[in-house]
Amino acid sequence: MILGDILADSERAAAGDSPTLDDLFRRAGVRHPDAIALVDPDNRQSFTDGAPRTLTYAQADRAIGAFAARLRGLGLATDTAVALQLPNTIDGIIALLGTMRARMIAAPVPLLWRQQETIDALGRIGAKAIVTAARIGSVAHGDLAMQVAAELFPIRFVCAFGERLPDGVVPLDDIFGPDAEDAIAAEPRLGAASAHLAMVTFDMGAEGLVPVARSHAQLLAGGLAVHAAAQAPLDAPLLSAIPPSSFAGIALTLVPWLLSGGTLNLHHAFDPAAFAAQCHRQDGGTVVLPGPALAAIAAAGCLGDATKTVTALWRSPERMAASAAWRGSVTLIDVAAFGEIGLFAAPRDAGHAAPVPNGAAGGLETLRTANGLLALRGAMVPTHVFPPGADSDHEPHLKADAAGFVESGFGCQRDGDGLAITGARGGITTIGGYRFRQRDVDAQVAAIDPAATIIALPDALLGQKLAGGGPDPGAIAAQLASSGANALVAGAFRPRKAA
Repeated sequence: MILGDILADSERAAAGDSPTLDDLFRRAGVRHPDAIALVDPDNRQSFTDGAPRTLTYAQADRAIGAFAARLRGLGLATDTAVALQLPNTIDGIIALLGTMRARMIAAPVPLLWRQQETIDALGRIGAKAIVTAARIGSVAHGDLAMQVAAELFPIRFVCAFGERLPDGVVPLDDIFGPDAEDAIAAEPRLGAASAHLAMVTFDMGAEGLVPVARSHAQLLAGGLAVHAAAQAPLDAPLLSAIPPSSFAGIALTLVPWLLSGGTLNLHHAFDPAAFAAQCHRQDGGTVVLPGPALAAIAAAGCLGDATKTVTALWRSPERMAASAAWRGSVTLIDVAAFGEIGLFAAPRDAGHAAPVPNGAAGGLETLRTANGLLALRGAMVPTHVFPPGADSDHEPHLKADAAGFVESGFGCQRDGDGLAITGARGGITTIGGYRFRQRDVDAQVAAIDPAATIIALPDALLGQKLAGGGPDPGAIAAQLASSGANALVAGAFRPRKAA
């Protein structure tokens, strides 16, 4: 096993009695087995294989069990790290919960990662399997996963949903069939189940890529903070454009859905027409969106008249305080995410975003460090190095001080009784949910063409965007793509269409 009980102090030990995420799902399923649990995006076939699915709790439970049985049937052991690179569809939710039911550790991989980043990340955590889709958009992710597995000796299996899979890939579409095997045999873990590792996500700090591992109890604590701020009623539906591939995605989408026991409607990337149709069809409930896009989406009439609550995710929390006052008719919950370290959720008061508290509030404790940075502590904040030994090997890793505070990297200053986030992480470029060390991007580009340049520019919706130039931008883009660079880096050099 990678880690046993990771709850160190008395406060976190009390959380050891909390349920696992699979426990929450089972409770909702027992309560309403025939109620609709999951709904695929209407436009699913435009970006991946298969017609849109709708599953009841009973059907989803069978698929989760079948996925878990498939992993155990491959011979993968308890606490094995399993990489998941999937779109925001039912397949992704089933794979995530199925990995946890199999008593393994889910490691979601961002969709735009290609070979370089994926190999680096999965090599760091010792992943032994990759689960993906045959295609996501125009990219053959099944082929990409096989290329990664060829470079990483510990990867023993590549599994995928979809059609026309490469030879050697384990097919998964049959887990949705009525005859799929859903019985698993897994050795028991010692200690409280909720104290064991459930998930690893990847953060980018000044020193490089950092694997951040959390227990079920820590994931639940993050989701409870969002759920409490929204005060969503039991059985309320939820529509989310934020995939559960990060701590924020789990806290805003997966945990609130499990706590309410309603229907989770999924939206992949962003298609305005499909999203508007989903909003108008959903009867009340909550809509989860990127904060910077909220004003434009509301102005376009996409939210519909029945929406009760909007949860807005701010991955660049320094932009939240400067956002336009909210005058909409629905309740707005702002969630400031501090990378993969922690988050703070609060409803808007008089139209303006609330400052981050200075001290303890909403399950999170904050302070301003001597060097002017925000530090976090609380039930949702991880403090353990992952993988074990990363600190002694001098790999980039999570660092907590003697009191358990973890520095977030975001600048802050006192603002009345709270803290105003004044600056992004130094040296980090943030594009939507993706984070890069600018010096790493510069080095990637220089290795292709020393005469090329790439810079980060402000962007109203994404926070920043990359723009590249050089003697032959098209050739640079092609070489970056073929070398396995992130699609955002390669795309910075592709020719732009004239306005």
